[in-house]
Amino acid sequence: MTYDEIIKQFAEGMRNTTLLEYIAVFAGIASVWFSRIENILVYPVGLISTVIYIFLSIEGHLFGEASVNLYYTVMSIYGWVLWLKKDKEAHYVVTVQFSTKREWVQQLLFCAFFYIAIFSALTWLKNAFYAATIPWADAFASSTAFTGMWLMAKKKVESWFWWIVTNIASIPLYFVKQYVFTSVFYFILFVMAVFGLLEWMKRARNLQANTQA
Repeated sequence: MTYDEIIKQFAEGMRNTTLLEYIAVFAGIASVWFSRIENILVYPVGLISTVIYIFLSIEGHLFGEASVNLYYTVMSIYGWVLWLKKDKEAHYVVTVQFSTKREWVQQLLFCAFFYIAIFSALTWLKNAFYAATIPWADAFASSTAFTGMWLMAKKKVESWFWWIVTNIASIPLYFVKQYVFTSVFYFILFVMAVFGLLEWMKRARNLQANTQA
C-alpha cells in the first residue's frame, strides 16, 4: 500500500466513522486516563467502550477482538470489586506493585495459552466462514490484551507493558479493517500507556519506600 493510498483510506475511514465508534473511543480514552491515576471510574466508563466494541468487532469480523472486549467487560466488573475491597483497617487490599519473577512466568504462560487457543479458533473460523479474518494478528492482539486486563485488575505495573504491545498490534489491525478512527484511538492509547507505565512505576517505588521506612 502506497503513502497516497494510506492517506486516502484514512480520510475515507474518518468520514465513515459512526457515532457508536466515536462514543466507544472517547469512553476508552477516558477509562485509560482514570486507570493511570488509579481512579475507580476506570471501570464504569470502560464498560461503555467495551460493550460497544463487542458489537463493532463482530461487525468487522474481528472475532478475537470481540472476545477481548467480552473479557474486558467481565474483568471490569471483577476489577471494580477488587479495587474497592478493603481490609479490617479500611486499607485497600490491592495496591500498585511490581510483578515477581514467578508472576512474570505466569503472565507469559497465560498469554501463550490464550494465543494458541484464539489462533486455533480463528483459523478454523477463517477456513469455515470468514476469509477476511486475520488469525495470527487478531490472536496476538487479543492474548496480550487478555494478559494486560488481568494484571490491571491486580494493579501490577507490568500491565502497562502488555497494553503497549496490544496497542501497537491493534493500530494496523483496525486500520486494514477500515475502522480508521479506532486505529487512531489505539495510537492515543499507546501514548497514554507509556505515561501510565511511568506513573505506576513511580507509585510502586514510592509504596516500596514507604513500606521499608
